[in-house]
Amino acid sequence: MTWLITGGAGYIGGHVLRQLIDAGERVAVLDDFSTGDRTRLPAGVAAVEGSILDRGALDRAIRAHGVEGILHFAAKKQVGESVEKPFVYYRENVTGLQTVLEAAAEGGVERFLFSSSAAVYGMPDVDLVTERTPCEPMNPYGETKLAGEWLVAAAGRAYGMSTVSLRYFNVAGAASPELSDAGAFNLIPMVFERLTAGRAPRIFGADYPTADGTCVRDYIHVSDTASAHVAAARRLSTDPAGATSLVLNIGRGEGVSVREMLDVIGRVTGYDTTAEIAPRRPGDPARVVASADLIHKEFGWSARYGVEEMVSSAWDGWCSRHPGARR
Repeated sequence: MTWLITGGAGYIGGHVLRQLIDAGERVAVLDDFSTGDRTRLPAGVAAVEGSILDRGALDRAIRAHGVEGILHFAAKKQVGESVEKPFVYYRENVTGLQTVLEAAAEGGVERFLFSSSAAVYGMPDVDLVTERTPCEPMNPYGETKLAGEWLVAAAGRAYGMSTVSLRYFNVAGAASPELSDAGAFNLIPMVFERLTAGRAPRIFGADYPTADGTCVRDYIHVSDTASAHVAAARRLSTDPAGATSLVLNIGRGEGVSVREMLDVIGRVTGYDTTAEIAPRRPGDPARVVASADLIHKEFGWSARYGVEEMVSSAWDGWCSRHPGARR
C-alpha cells in the first residue's frame, strides 16, 4: 500500500519516512516546507509542495499516488508560541487536520495515523502517565492535539477509517546528522545553543519535589519514535479492524531530571554544564513520565535507545550544522 506523510520533511516525519522506506513501504510526502527541510527527503521520493489547508493539493496527492493510508505530522508545535498565537494553532492543527481528514474520507483512504502529544495530559499528578490518565491540557498547543484526537476518532467512526493516535513524550536525538532537529526549542538543543555561545545552561526551577529538585521528564530517541510509527502502520495495514481508535503513549517509562540530563550533555560534549538557576516557568509540572505498557501490548514495541545515545546523536547533528562547536 501507499502512505502519504504530511510534514514528511520535518524532524520526526523525516525519520518515519526513512524507516517506512526501509520497511519496503511505498510513500509520498506533502509538505509546505515552512519548517521542513528538503534535504531530509531521499532521492526519488514523490513530494507534493502544499499546505494541509489546501484541499486541492491534498486531493491531487491522494489521487496521483493511489494513497491508501495517511500519517499526519504537519502541525505547529511550540507551546509558548501557541499561547501568543492561538488562532494560528487552531487553524493549522485543527482546521488543517479537518481538511486532511475530509480529503481522506472522500478519497477512500481507510487508514489514518495521527501525531499527537503528551501535552494533552497537562500537569498529571501521577508517577506514570497511562492512556487513562485524565487529559487536562494547559495551553493551546495541547488543546489542539486533544481536539485532533477527538476529530480523528470521530472521522474513523463516521467514515469507516481505522485510526491510531500516538502521544509523544520528549523526543530527542537523530538517526543521522542530516536528519537532526534544526530548532532550539527543546532542552537538549537549547543547552547546546547556550554552551556553544559561551553561556551557561539554565535550569528553570530547582525546588521541585523531585530527587534533585529539578523537573523530571521521559525522553525518547527519535528513531524509537519512528519505529513505533512503523509498528502502527503495520497494524493498520494487516489488521485495520484491530487498530480502530487506538490511542497510545510513546515513551521509555523512565524519568530523567534536568540535572541528570545536563550531566550527560557534559560528558558527551566536553563542555562545563554548570547551570544558572532561573525561576520556575509557569505550568511546568514536576514529573511527566510515560507508561509504555499499552503500546508494547498492542504492537510488541519497546524503546531501544538510552539517554546517552540520544545526546550523542543530537550532538553530532548540532555539530554538523554548527562547525566549530565540537571541542
